[in-house]
Amino acid sequence: MVFSLLPQPESHISTVWQAIIGEAREASRQQPGMASFFHANVLNHRDFQSAVTFYLAGRLGNKAVSAMTIQSIFSEAMTMQPSLAEQMMSDLMAHYERDAACDQYLIPLLYFKGFHAIQSWRIAHWLWQQGRRLLALYIQHRITELFDVDIHPAAILGSGIMLDHGTGLVIGETTVIGDDVSILHGVTLGGSGAHGGDRHPKVQRGVLLSAGAKLLGNITIGEGAKVGAGSVVLGDVPAHVTVAGVPARQVGRAKSDMPSLVMDHSIDDGGDSE
Repeated sequence: MVFSLLPQPESHISTVWQAIIGEAREASRQQPGMASFFHANVLNHRDFQSAVTFYLAGRLGNKAVSAMTIQSIFSEAMTMQPSLAEQMMSDLMAHYERDAACDQYLIPLLYFKGFHAIQSWRIAHWLWQQGRRLLALYIQHRITELFDVDIHPAAILGSGIMLDHGTGLVIGETTVIGDDVSILHGVTLGGSGAHGGDRHPKVQRGVLLSAGAKLLGNITIGEGAKVGAGSVVLGDVPAHVTVAGVPARQVGRAKSDMPSLVMDHSIDDGGDSE
């Protein structure tokens, strides 16, 4: 069964949260030496939002800005923008549905730094929108330090985003990413030239960006397209095609309308090349 990765209703968040509680209880039973870890980060919390806020604040806090201060900021954001919880749950479900190494809801919540990075970014983005830009940039700085993921807080990302591994990911200031996109490690969504303005890629729904892909400039990656590993993309990519190479060129058509969901990284999809 494949869940919808659009923002989830509160009832669905609660249902998955109860599953996470059950997994944490079983994990505590099987690994008693880690029981305090599972209690502190999952079992002691009333809901998914509280657990995410507590865990990420503990990761992001340091001597300069305490975990308690970060937690207060996160709680404020979650209260003022309830859709944040829906987006976070959609991201968690993206990992659960698409990552073959993830067979529990608990795993991305506690262990996947790609998940941690994008949820921390969501708070930085909220701060940016509130005009609290220096604090947003501080959160970005901490995300980069901790997770080796650099996402500008002004970028716009949809729901159901999976950052698989996340290491070395760079997403520039004017990037726009649609819903249900999967991005692997080492991907760059960067600008081209020293000018300001709208200078970063626009990635539409259902796109799969394979490891090490570099997308440069104000280009559009069409819905359901796939970019091969190590490719350098300098121009627009039509919907539902596969591109690969340096510079990238069309090598076929994606087998699925939503390659981000099936995570098939093969290059030759049996379509016509150009």
